[in-house]
Amino acid sequence: MNVTFNKDLDVKGLNCPLPILRAKKALTDMDSGQVLRVVATDPGSVKDFVAFCKQTGNPLLSSEETATAFTFLISKR
Repeated sequence: MNVTFNKDLDVKGLNCPLPILRAKKALTDMDSGQVLRVVATDPGSVKDFVAFCKQTGNPLLSSEETATAFTFLISKR
């Protein structure tokens, strides 16, 4: 999936709840419709970001796993 993103957030090496807290902070500085890309290494971040997006109403556009990281694209509601 090739989506253009407006802001890039690298939270590799951080564990729950830091990736979510950093993403929440990054989203507050963004305009509605802009896309945040988050790159994390915490395996728990997959379920965390699904729950976070459901709870906040910010659509999770994609969730991708590679051998080294998890990448999430979140649209600011």
